Amino acid sequence: MPYGGLIAGSAGILASGALAHAVRGRSSRVFGPSVYHGDRSRPVLALTFDDGPSESTPRLLEILARHRVPATFFLCGQNTERLPGIAREIAAAGHEIGNHSYSHPRFDFHSSQSIYHELARAQESIQHHAGTRPRLFRAPYGVRWFGMRGAQKRLDLLGVMWTVLGRDWRLPADQVAGLLFRSSRNGDILCLHDGRETRANPDIRATLEAVDSAIPRLQERGFRFETVSQILCPIQ
Repeated sequence: MPYGGLIAGSAGILASGALAHAVRGRSSRVFGPSVYHGDRSRPVLALTFDDGPSESTPRLLEILARHRVPATFFLCGQNTERLPGIAREIAAAGHEIGNHSYSHPRFDFHSSQSIYHELARAQESIQHHAGTRPRLFRAPYGVRWFGMRGAQKRLDLLGVMWTVLGRDWRLPADQVAGLLFRSSRNGDILCLHDGRETRANPDIRATLEAVDSAIPRLQERGFRFETVSQILCPIQ
């Protein structure tokens, strides 16, 4: 290959890698303000749940109440409209609520207008049905894109990624719990799911069992649980 072609090819690979990190890298802030962990000096963790509410979310709320653990729920507007009573239960239980878009799309290659519409519609739905206006946003699949910075700014939303991804949509409960137990460190944000995109009646038994098992084990290690906003306070 000629030298010029080699340079061009290398530049293309580097550019591709940079874009991939910008889109899905947990530490990336290219497409808007974003965090993926909290204060590293304190033994605290933030449990977060995406894709809800679902018909099984009340069972998750019971588990969290039994362990006296607060959490942050990133809700889909479409699910919130389908199950407004459960959305209100989450808020009434004192948990934090974030925006997870309206219909759970992958945002890569979407227009700026489409991205803003998804976030704004979810904001309106969550505020109307749950009675709270989110200040936090998590992109579905962790995919950010051009136009997201502007949408977050207009809606006053901080992006939130994660430190530990539980993979509870495909792993059995014991493996999910083990992953959380082994991987958690001070200030980590743990990502789980109380729904499956916008599907009705999703099977989240693995999530429920893993949460019930992992919380006491993590507490025995000396960890406390806070919401995402609480865990971020010392470092914002």
